[in-house]
Amino acid sequence: MSKVRVRMQTLLAVASLTALAALPSMAAEQSQRANPLTDGPTAVARARVAADVLMSSYDPVKAWFPSSWWNSAVALQTIGDYMQRSGDRRYLSQLDNTFEKDKGVFPAGVLSGDPLLGNFTSRAIDDSEWWGLTWIQAYDLTGNPKYLDMAVTIANYVNGYWDTGTCGGGVWWDGERTYKNAVTNGLWIRLTAELHNRIHGDTVWLQRSRTAWTWFQNSGMVNADGLVNDGITQACTNNGQNVWSYNQGLAIGAGLELFRATRDPQILTSVRRLADAAIGPKGLVTDGTLTERCDASDQSCDDNGKQFKGIFMRYWTDLVDTTRDRGYADFLSQQAEGIWANDRDAANRLGTRWSGATYDDHPNVFDWRTQASALSALIGDVPSLPPLTSLAATMSPAQPVVMPSASGNTRIPITLEASATGFFPLLTLASADAPAGWTITPRTSLLTLKPRGNAVPVRGTVPLQVTVPSLAADGHHVVTANLNAGLLRFTTQADVLVAHTIDFDTGTVDENPWLFDPDRSQSNGVQNRFADGNAHFTYRFPFPADTTAAHVTLTIDAEYVVEASQDNAHWTTVLKEDRPITDGSNKGDRTIDLTPYLGSAADGSKPVYLRVSDAFPNDGWGGRVYHVRADIAQ
Repeated sequence: MSKVRVRMQTLLAVASLTALAALPSMAAEQSQRANPLTDGPTAVARARVAADVLMSSYDPVKAWFPSSWWNSAVALQTIGDYMQRSGDRRYLSQLDNTFEKDKGVFPAGVLSGDPLLGNFTSRAIDDSEWWGLTWIQAYDLTGNPKYLDMAVTIANYVNGYWDTGTCGGGVWWDGERTYKNAVTNGLWIRLTAELHNRIHGDTVWLQRSRTAWTWFQNSGMVNADGLVNDGITQACTNNGQNVWSYNQGLAIGAGLELFRATRDPQILTSVRRLADAAIGPKGLVTDGTLTERCDASDQSCDDNGKQFKGIFMRYWTDLVDTTRDRGYADFLSQQAEGIWANDRDAANRLGTRWSGATYDDHPNVFDWRTQASALSALIGDVPSLPPLTSLAATMSPAQPVVMPSASGNTRIPITLEASATGFFPLLTLASADAPAGWTITPRTSLLTLKPRGNAVPVRGTVPLQVTVPSLAADGHHVVTANLNAGLLRFTTQADVLVAHTIDFDTGTVDENPWLFDPDRSQSNGVQNRFADGNAHFTYRFPFPADTTAAHVTLTIDAEYVVEASQDNAHWTTVLKEDRPITDGSNKGDRTIDLTPYLGSAADGSKPVYLRVSDAFPNDGWGGRVYHVRADIAQ
């Protein structure tokens, strides 16, 4: 009896400490954000989970996010925003890794389609500016002057493309000086104002920012509705091209940084007009959700457009912090809530359409670019004064596959991982639930998490065992875990796919459960997953325990190497293209006998791992798979 009393006293003490820790953060949160939809600790936890997913795509060898140069700058800047907002500092080394490895000269095709001229500059002037802002963010996080010096170097390079001889001013978009547009000049205003606000005694960068803002306001790019079209014609008039969210967001962000430098109320008035237009009846919102033109049901966003909305939300967060306007804050919280509820899968990947809408010909796409974009909204939902504590959780694997045998149940292991920040121990109760007719053990468990601040979240795990009955219906089934520690709550899920057949297009949600290890491979939409350079991707096929033979047919082309394994450790090459082919001329169906590779797993299944990589890693065009189909005999 005395042991029970001691345990109860401990529980109550810890719960009280947790509550006391949370109260200051909640009060601060209410003062920092008007009418939040999500409490501060939960907002931090959501952002942490999503940030970890994004950073799983970071390539430490090339020091970037695969296959996109300017997008990598924005993704790293987003991670910088996350660290600055949350207090988490785990990814500072990746920022520095990129700075040190990628500041040199590179030929076209290595990191960018253009040659890189050194110091993160190229003929793409807007790309150079993105990197300038990224290094200012790194300077803000670390105080290391090398980052600010690099931003100055980049800005000096860009200044060479400010030209009053055409349209009275403005920065050219490209080295060939063919186009003046909104993105390049919005970036220029923000970059120069940020430099001024960080360089003591500066007058040069401030004057350049003021001049650029005045030119931009009078350039005609802001139309009569207060929306920013893409650029101006050679005749120096608005070209009427699309209003992209990132152009609107950059115009807002540019004005806000210059307002901080000058405290000129007219600038803030112009910023509010741009913001009100963005969420007004002719703006960028559909049914309450920020929506890009390419989010339409008959379109798909390209790799550039996938990140536009996140850039908008980055500067919208600045708007909320600067103005404390309830309407602006409500819009920000609404985006974050909608993304978490509608545009997130069990693996906590975030898609391109924040409404979650998907269509057969134009599906909702999930990749690192869409992750970075939606993460910006989650970051904005975190109070500017971060809470003292937070609790998050994930499940791994988040999307396991079960291929039931003709008789007998199937057991799958799932690891529940909790993470916490703060300054007080958290005694955390984890409760797990499975679908009717399934079993999960343990149903409840206690975890003691002892965080030591916010810079490095502490982690703890609970191994779960899920038993799937042999008669479970094909389809997706949800396993849920709820974590509670005092006032802190968090819910995570695993999406278990029960399947008797394997037949999917790559680059779709149907592929995800089978994709065991993407390893920085890329998907360019439906029916197109490829692994270039040293990257690969691996499928895991957990064939039923009573399988006697198995074959897989891949629709594949380009420069592929395909290997098979029964343990994901020892590999045998089963297909290889010996010729350097990049035009798709070798596309075809190729069938592989997997019977010799049928393994033996603890759950009774006979898994086979199939890995696709690049036969010619130096030319940047590896194996590409379009469709996967398997046949089994039992």
